[in-house]
Amino acid sequence: MTSTYLMVLFVALPLLELMLLLRVGEIIGLGPTVALVIVTGVVGATLARIEGLRVILAIQKDMSEGRMPAVHLVDGAMILVAGAFLITPGIITDATGFLLLIPPVRAIIRKWVRGKMESRIHADYIEADYHE
Repeated sequence: MTSTYLMVLFVALPLLELMLLLRVGEIIGLGPTVALVIVTGVVGATLARIEGLRVILAIQKDMSEGRMPAVHLVDGAMILVAGAFLITPGIITDATGFLLLIPPVRAIIRKWVRGKMESRIHADYIEADYHE
């Protein structure tokens, strides 16, 4: 399953991005397309930096108050992925990167990931109990 995701990420997505950028270039022209890629990269990287600093401050606050900053650590990981997507030329990766910078979107993803992890842990626990 993981190899399928990696194939999509490293082969299919760049091909799709290239096709989409070429189509956009046909519609709005080469100059505006290049400008779009550059502007979204710069704006995205700046927003990721700002959001990342906000999360770092929240992590420091949690730690100084003796709380585990688990939520903020997950947010930080998503912001890191968002930054990588935003500096990667492409429309799909830029849209995904910008979405990951929106706190309510990250909350939805966090909830989904937590549910997946809990169900996997539960399944592993049942399997381990079955084999004893």
